[in-house]
Amino acid sequence: MTAAPAQPILTVEGLKKHFPILGGILGRPQAWVQAVDGVDFAVARGETLGIVGESGCGKSTSARLLMHLIAPDEGTIAFEGKVVGSAAGRLSVRDLRRQLQMVFQDSYASLNPRLTIEDTIAFGLKALGHKAADTKSRVADILRMVGLEARMFAQRYPHEISGGQRQRVNVARALAMGPRLLILDEAVSALDKSVEAQVLNLLQELKAKLQLTYIFISHDLSVVQYMSDRVLVMYLGKVVELAPVDALYAAPRHPYTRALLSSRPSMDPRVRFTAPPLTGDPPNPINPPSGCRFRTRCPLAEDVCAEREPRLGAPDSKVLHSVACHAHVSGSGHSQAPVTTGTPS
Repeated sequence: MTAAPAQPILTVEGLKKHFPILGGILGRPQAWVQAVDGVDFAVARGETLGIVGESGCGKSTSARLLMHLIAPDEGTIAFEGKVVGSAAGRLSVRDLRRQLQMVFQDSYASLNPRLTIEDTIAFGLKALGHKAADTKSRVADILRMVGLEARMFAQRYPHEISGGQRQRVNVARALAMGPRLLILDEAVSALDKSVEAQVLNLLQELKAKLQLTYIFISHDLSVVQYMSDRVLVMYLGKVVELAPVDALYAAPRHPYTRALLSSRPSMDPRVRFTAPPLTGDPPNPINPPSGCRFRTRCPLAEDVCAEREPRLGAPDSKVLHSVACHAHVSGSGHSQAPVTTGTPS
């Protein structure tokens, strides 16, 4: 796959969300869970940006922040150059959600059990004032688009269809609003592998047909590799690596990314692992380590890693590959950092 085009449809800067832990007689905050802590990235029009990381790294929280299902503490979200917010001249959350929709992991919990499939998909359209006849026709077209016939499924309830069919309904509901960007949060992780493959192929077809942009969140590294143009790796609320999918899977630079990719099971039964690629549990997000948050599990950790937080550097001009690791930053003080060469000016 090629590198992402230059023009972004979504830009995120300094996104932060800390959840309070309440306690004491008055129920005041006693500590803060640093779920998302200064995340920056951009999504190019027409690409699929994959987001990976261990459970608790902030993937799903970031998705909910983008949708404004929860309010960010800090940071800006801009859609097609317009900053989202309530101030004058900004893009309202209501208008954002016409262009940005989300498909959740739990296909059953995200559907109202009291609404038929037709009413579920039509809910947003009716809220926008569409006529009943137009809405019914639109629902039938969308159901057909996701591989379900309206005459068979429109009047059924969520409990009357399978998990794969429910997830197709969730995709249809998201598409009903005519969005330009879909956030897919573990959208296939609860499905059987055969059904998962069908849904993934459907998503690829819909992307090409409707000229969509995806943010694809998953813990399945193979699925992310199949779906994505670029991959963003998160660890404990931070972005640690961002690169085109081929470059990242062929030559990961961050030690955490290398450990993630090494954890994938081998398809060759003769290849056996004698040592785990990564040991230890993730640190407590209430009190994360100083400097680099991965240093307590990192085989390359040195004093500089505890003293100073690595920043996601400027991407390599050849492959647009960015990494937040002192071992890859010239002059960082790490023993493995590249040496700058050239004559002084």
